[in-house]
Amino acid sequence: MYTLQKPLLVREELLRRGIRMFTPLEFSRIFQAPPHSIKYFLETQVQEGLFLRLKQGLYTLRTNPPNEREIANRLYKPSYISFAYALAYYNILPEMPYQITSATTKPTRVFTATNQTFSYYSIKEKAFTGYLFKQEGDKSFLVADPEKALVDYVYFATLGRGPSLDRLNIASLSKEKALRYAKLYDRKSLSEKIENLFSSPRKERIV
Repeated sequence: MYTLQKPLLVREELLRRGIRMFTPLEFSRIFQAPPHSIKYFLETQVQEGLFLRLKQGLYTLRTNPPNEREIANRLYKPSYISFAYALAYYNILPEMPYQITSATTKPTRVFTATNQTFSYYSIKEKAFTGYLFKQEGDKSFLVADPEKALVDYVYFATLGRGPSLDRLNIASLSKEKALRYAKLYDRKSLSEKIENLFSSPRKERIV
């Protein structure tokens, strides 16, 4: 059993295990302390500055926080990064949006954590696919592949929803792959929109 009276030892153990985010249940499994002790320790150490509460029931070390992409995956599950943020990640959209946008099968939600806005847009389960596992150093996250990010965004654009987007550079993308993803939404207007985007000789269109 680990003592919860020495915060620095707790920090070292979390770092040793490579744990960047955790729930009270996950924390209790590591340190094997009674639930009331876990709750008191977590709340106290949020006030003392050891931990940062990302949302109710989800914490991270304040001095060793995960990056915004890892946080996006964990704040609301299941989810993967998509839409405008993913398009900017792939340089399909020239400017990074101010919020991190993700797709989820759960209801649409918005969270604020670490001075960032995390927006989650609900899509049908059939379309919840086409995402990749990315590893960047010791950071890892799920993000839509480029064609899926495009289709996810255009789907919401056809509904008049989702983040604003000025200009797309889709010259490097596969039309066939994008159309396969579009069919998952069972919406004819979406497939037509994707077809039109790729019909431009410049493959750069205002949406």
